[in-house]
Amino acid sequence: MTARTASPPMTGFEWLLLGLLSLVWGGSFFFNRVLVVELHPFTVVFFRVALAAAALLVVLRITGHSLPRSARLWGSFFVMGLLNNLIPFGLIVWGQTQIASGLAAILNATTPLFTALIVHFLAQDPRERLTGHRLLGVVIGLVGVVLIVGPASLAGLGLNLLAQVAVLGAALSYGFANNFGRRFRAAGVPPLVAATGQVSATTIMSLPLMLLIDRPWELPAFPSATTIAALVGLALLSTSLAYVIFFRLLSGAGAVNVALVTLLVPASALLLGALVFGERLDWHQLAGMAVILAGLVVIDGRLPAALGRRLWRGDSRDPLRSR
Repeated sequence: MTARTASPPMTGFEWLLLGLLSLVWGGSFFFNRVLVVELHPFTVVFFRVALAAAALLVVLRITGHSLPRSARLWGSFFVMGLLNNLIPFGLIVWGQTQIASGLAAILNATTPLFTALIVHFLAQDPRERLTGHRLLGVVIGLVGVVLIVGPASLAGLGLNLLAQVAVLGAALSYGFANNFGRRFRAAGVPPLVAATGQVSATTIMSLPLMLLIDRPWELPAFPSATTIAALVGLALLSTSLAYVIFFRLLSGAGAVNVALVTLLVPASALLLGALVFGERLDWHQLAGMAVILAGLVVIDGRLPAALGRRLWRGDSRDPLRSR
């Protein structure tokens, strides 16, 4: 592949945004840890996106933006909400009732692989095509995720096959969402507007599911203050802020690069656990973080290319050096 068609590396600011996105999505594990004690899954999903939509609508008003009236754009918001929220949320929640969370994290970390393949075959932009160093970097990062959650998590691979296929289906859905979401940049939709439209559409779709499946009025008690605070945190940080960053990255860095966040989320969750809850980090977790970092360096491509050029120039100056 020529330099003209190779995907451009992310800027330093985009790498910073990717790290921030992994932190706010990694934090969702701690919010969910509190929420599942008192609330049912679709109740969490509905209030998560509903509160996020309300907050983003206020921000839209303050910043002078407004939601589009185009029926075509709203159709895209509903498709994006389905692919990026409802389908994966539902599949992962159900899958985790049958398999361990560590195995689910590994299976979900295949999202960059699915995204790379989908974009390679569906994207019209040649810069988004799959390259050898990108594929190698994703595989290295996936090995890092396995190390973080523990190789023992793979012991259940092959058991409860349907649940594992469900989590892989969620990763596949995220892959299609990452590719589909690229159209908002082409349509000139700002990241803030795209994020608001997506969570608003998801709110509309998740309401009947909550009412029909969860029946929240049958809860034994009103949610505690801790649960309400966790729900607000999940909505404002891990949803509102997260999707504004997500669409900003998607419009600038591309679908495959933004999918890399699924490799970083387990590491971010572990770091937050160590900082907030004082949880101990084992050697294999630290090793996994280092391997993920190596994978990201390979995906970026600039450092390996610079080292390769330096070695080549060194060999060309002294032909005997390689003998």
